[in-house]
Amino acid sequence: MQSAIARFLRYLLVERNASTLTIKSYREDLTALDEYLTESYGRPAEPAEITSLDLRGYVAALHEAGYAKTSIARRLASLRSFYRFAQREGYAEANPAKPLRNPRPDRKLPHFLSTDEIGRLLETPPGDRPMGLRDRALLETMYSAGLRVSELVGINDGDLDLTEGLVRIRGKGRRERLSPLGTFAVQALQRWLKVRKLSRRQPSGPEAPVFVSRLGCRLTTRSVARMLEKYLKLSGLDQRTTPHTLRHSFATHLLDRGADIRSVQELLGHKSLVTTQIYTHVSTASLREAYEKAHPRAK
Repeated sequence: MQSAIARFLRYLLVERNASTLTIKSYREDLTALDEYLTESYGRPAEPAEITSLDLRGYVAALHEAGYAKTSIARRLASLRSFYRFAQREGYAEANPAKPLRNPRPDRKLPHFLSTDEIGRLLETPPGDRPMGLRDRALLETMYSAGLRVSELVGINDGDLDLTEGLVRIRGKGRRERLSPLGTFAVQALQRWLKVRKLSRRQPSGPEAPVFVSRLGCRLTTRSVARMLEKYLKLSGLDQRTTPHTLRHSFATHLLDRGADIRSVQELLGHKSLVTTQIYTHVSTASLREAYEKAHPRAK
């Protein structure tokens, strides 16, 4: 086994031109496997005699030792690469790592703002300056429709129907959807568009961008992120907040107030319901927290 590992590492260095860090990672992963198998067999193991059952035992040992799922997935990837090499070089006839599936990664609950925090953020842009009116309209629209920042900056004049309170969104995979806009967002957009018309640099027509810079250019996703950072500091809100946090907050608040998950899926433009289900965990967590605070016998 040690000879095969040494040949594999040399192959990575000479033929694949792998980095020192990559080779170090493979060496650590394969050495750990060799040590486990030596202990299991009571002697040094040969690559050809190792079975999928042996590797399942190794993965189980990693779980018991408290390794993160991402670390276990990386070790399995190392084993698959090693055994592909071992098959080509005649060290083994089969790849026992091939049937093994990576552990399903834990899905982190998204960070979101409370309704009070959202209110503080949306009221921070000054309402007596053109750029403040733009920023308030931008934030209101992003939260009101639960938009990705790329969808937000891609909105054109022809996409808005403020009379009906609707906006046409071009999402991932060029999929289009109609999203409703709340009264606050509609009013903020009306105020901004009125001021925007006064600018000489403002392009016109249905393809003109709704949200523009002082020079009349379409805002970029990075410029929106910088703008948000400024208002987070002014409002004293959590600096972990990103433009996507407003989308997370939108979905969480809807579910907390009784919206059904399929409606939220449509509003977010998710292709799969599985993607939307992460917000049900957030909603359940907030309900649990409220229960534990309020119920006299919760703890």
